[in-house]
Amino acid sequence: MKMKTKKAFFLIPYLMWIILFVILPILLILWYSFTNSNNGFTLNNYALFFKNGTFLKMMLNSFWYAFLITFITLAISYPAAYFLTKMKNQQLWLLLIILPTWINLLLKAYAFIGILGNNGLVNKFLHLFGIGPVNILFTDFAFIFVATYIEIPFMILPIYNAIKEINPAVIQASEDLGANRWQTFRYVLWPLSRPGVESGVQAIFIPSLSLFMLTRLIGGNKVITLGTAIEEYFMTTMNWNMGATIGVVLIVLMIIVMLITSKKVRRKKVDL
Repeated sequence: MKMKTKKAFFLIPYLMWIILFVILPILLILWYSFTNSNNGFTLNNYALFFKNGTFLKMMLNSFWYAFLITFITLAISYPAAYFLTKMKNQQLWLLLIILPTWINLLLKAYAFIGILGNNGLVNKFLHLFGIGPVNILFTDFAFIFVATYIEIPFMILPIYNAIKEINPAVIQASEDLGANRWQTFRYVLWPLSRPGVESGVQAIFIPSLSLFMLTRLIGGNKVITLGTAIEEYFMTTMNWNMGATIGVVLIVLMIIVMLITSKKVRRKKVDL
């Protein structure tokens, strides 16, 4: 009985944290989304969102940018994680990969402004070859490049852990049974490392849906997403009801993506 009491006592801080900083903010957002400026119940906010082509375009843009960032990050991270498992001094390389995550996101964004700007390091380098200045900053390329750079560690780590846990004897067995490298990757390595890939996709795609700081600092006003719209409605137009509505839609989209990426796939017999 005393043990249960102690466990309940230590559970109180966590429950208070979840209630104050997770449940109550979500309830508050829901309240604002279903009310108007006079605190009266209304569904006009949601009707406006789904009828207005601008909001739907923002939603599609959010998915498109999140998909590109996730795809590019995965294409870079999977080979990097695989070769990392074969290298010596793996802990040192992992530390070098993790180090950038210790730097504040705002500082990294301003660093890239200095690198990609018209008077930045990239344009100074291009000037040596008689090229430039090239307008790199405030473009889709700059936004995707910087977002990919920032998100890469969160994709490499889960994939690395998943590949590291695979028994090398399984890979060797597939080769002994006559499988080539592509078949070994497709039917052995990829399925066994898929949980790490799914974790990485969740860690990248879901936050990428709501990026707003990078869209402002790196993409300028040319990159418009739902995260940018939320910031605009809360901080500029002060229309908290519409901002909360967009936030609720974004939360629902994130939950759907999480459910899809967490869905288990049935194993099937494959003939090599």
